[in-house]
Amino acid sequence: MSIEIGSVVEGVVTGITNFGAFVELSGGKVGLIHISEVADVYVRDVKDFLKEQDTVKVKVLTIDERGKIGLSIKQLQEKKPIEQSVNAQVSAPSSYKPAPRRAPANDFRRPSRFNAPSFEDKLTKFLKDSDERLTDLRKNTDSKRGGRGGGSRRSE
Repeated sequence: MSIEIGSVVEGVVTGITNFGAFVELSGGKVGLIHISEVADVYVRDVKDFLKEQDTVKVKVLTIDERGKIGLSIKQLQEKKPIEQSVNAQVSAPSSYKPAPRRAPANDFRRPSRFNAPSFEDKLTKFLKDSDERLTDLRKNTDSKRGGRGGGSRRSE
């Protein structure tokens, strides 16, 4: 049986690392099940799900030009629709009304619930502060030069 992308094959786990598990396939070829493709849940340690010499069914995801084979167990597992599982667990009373949606905290287009100043207010304040600082700077530099219009000093 040839190994093609999308095919489902059986293999034996030959090695486990912190990033996945190596599986020997038919024909002596070896593929890797990346840790993210081991299960539908968060996998902290591959050894919690697989052990060496386990026989596993895997789906072939990739075969690159160097012959490396990417495999997945996760894509063969049945996926439960999230909405159905949530609705099956929680039944809301008929008088239930969902809370109104709030804007995210970082949404700059809507006013904050704390009445933060608008962009225009901030800009006006910035410009006013800048003008005051420039005026103070000019006064300070002019006084060091000897007043306004002093120019350079000539000794005659």
